[in-house]
Amino acid sequence: MQITRANIWYLLTHKSFLIMLLLVNIVGTVYGYYWYGWQLAITKPIFYIFVPDSPTASLFFCFVLIAWIMGKSWPLMEVLALITLVKYGLWADVMNIWTLIETGSIGWQGWMLVGSHFAMAVQAVLYIQKYVFSYWHVVIAAIWTLHNDVIDYVFGQMPMYRDLANYTSYIGYFTFWLSIACILLAIFSIKWRKYLPN
Repeated sequence: MQITRANIWYLLTHKSFLIMLLLVNIVGTVYGYYWYGWQLAITKPIFYIFVPDSPTASLFFCFVLIAWIMGKSWPLMEVLALITLVKYGLWADVMNIWTLIETGSIGWQGWMLVGSHFAMAVQAVLYIQKYVFSYWHVVIAAIWTLHNDVIDYVFGQMPMYRDLANYTSYIGYFTFWLSIACILLAIFSIKWRKYLPN
């Protein structure tokens, strides 16, 4: 059987594959919230929702996958998933590689995080042509994303990388522009998907 773009898209959108992808994301989401457990333990309840960034991003995508499996769509979840999966997928990879440069080692768990977070970003981009969100959905998602940055770097609720504690202001600046880039990705994707075959 010849491997074509149509065949790959058929596989990516097949109900069985979507169910498998949902299960993988559920496991990753649960592990992500567990990983943030120690930080949540020292966090004021009012900030709980803003601390576990990566697992919340994958949770958004779980909702998207559930909707697709049911033959429906959830545009707001789609754009939240796209922006936050790409943002925090790339953000975590940069932080882990930065930690590697600073310390010389990140261990197997660090490399596992690099691989899993890169996969988060990739899966979000792979489904660009399937999203149905509009510019208004992007506006709402942009407010959420930038508000989260304010909570993280103004109120000090950012994910804690102890080895990078001296670079918090630089990380905050990088994170802001990464948010802008991901919001722009969502905006331009609305135009791009018009030219992508279904």
